Amino acid sequence: MTAPIHHTSRPRHSAGHSAGDPGRAAGRPPEGTGKRSALQQIWRQLPFFVWLIALWMLLWGQFTVLAFVTGLIAAVAVARVFRLPPVELSGRVNLWYGLVFVLSFLGAVVRGSLTVAWQVLDLRGQPGTAIIAVPLRIDDDLIMTHTAVTASLIPGSLIVDADRDRRILYLHVIGVRSEADVEALRESVLAWERRIVRAVGSRAQLALVDAASEGRSR
Repeated sequence: MTAPIHHTSRPRHSAGHSAGDPGRAAGRPPEGTGKRSALQQIWRQLPFFVWLIALWMLLWGQFTVLAFVTGLIAAVAVARVFRLPPVELSGRVNLWYGLVFVLSFLGAVVRGSLTVAWQVLDLRGQPGTAIIAVPLRIDDDLIMTHTAVTASLIPGSLIVDADRDRRILYLHVIGVRSEADVEALRESVLAWERRIVRAVGSRAQLALVDAASEGRSR
């Protein structure tokens, strides 16, 4: 009689869990993942670096290589020292409305400078001053910051406080003599918010400001 043959099964080792692949056994991410994540982080922060550099050059009033280099150093220092939570971008950029915003801003700066100069030279009396509250329509940190910075860079107005919870900007303005002047200045700040939303805001924010503008025009 022939003795029965017993087959002993041996555990199989896959190539990914073999002793010769310690990287996979340790659960390390695939090669190149860290580089991609670093590039994605730089790409996400690029608009903020550009904005900080442009803001630095506008504050100094110089558009030179030295101003660009010092602005870049300041932007890197701010991004590294002050670890702020990430801001969600809308992912939408309208170049036409961005150009409209830039040209409108430059015109407002020139007009504001001439207006302030005339108010200083006018001997008929001191220009009236006031602190006005402007309730914004968009609940977004980035839009609120852009609106506040734009209003502050125009001569004749300066942001003195911001209420983030109620979306209210408080501005110190000069050249106010009546309630109509106050309303005109308040509308000008809302117009800057609308231009910024049309340039870089989301579609939902754009629909909101358009609906608010239509409601005011009626």
